Amino acid sequence: MTRFFSRTFIDHPHSVDESYFQHMKFAGWFGSRLFLAACAAIIHAFIPALFEKTAGRMIGEMHAKLTDRH
Repeated sequence: MTRFFSRTFIDHPHSVDESYFQHMKFAGWFGSRLFLAACAAIIHAFIPALFEKTAGRMIGEMHAKLTDRH
């Protein structure tokens, strides 16, 4: 049971030098930003004049934040 707990909740956050809660915060932020970028892209698909660069800008910002982590 201890190995299962460690593998499920500890190993990956530790591999990126984060605690469980630090990892949860970053992954939650990242996922919410991906969702918002997807919403902007879908709206843009139907109404091209809206959110022309929003999704691309958001993904660029997320990429920079992800690569700057380590």
